[in-house]
Amino acid sequence: MTSKTSLTRSGWGIIVLTAAALALGGCGRKGPLELPPTASNTAPTAQVTGDTETERASQPSVFNSTYGTDAAPAAPKGSKKSFILDPLLGN
Repeated sequence: MTSKTSLTRSGWGIIVLTAAALALGGCGRKGPLELPPTASNTAPTAQVTGDTETERASQPSVFNSTYGTDAAPAAPKGSKKSFILDPLLGN
């Protein structure tokens, strides 16, 4: 006797992808990074190196979101291109 609810190839694919997403989504722990076993828990003392906020803000970095905000745009503004939904959006 055959069942009419047998899964097709795409059905199995969806099940496998969902299981993989759930398994990979559960990896890791939420929270701060852990120190290595040989490291001490005491915070290092702040050393004066002459690095100020203005000097750090003027240096490019992945973590510096304010770098280049005062600079002029690199390219001129282009012309407006029409889009199919412009009449609906009121543009």
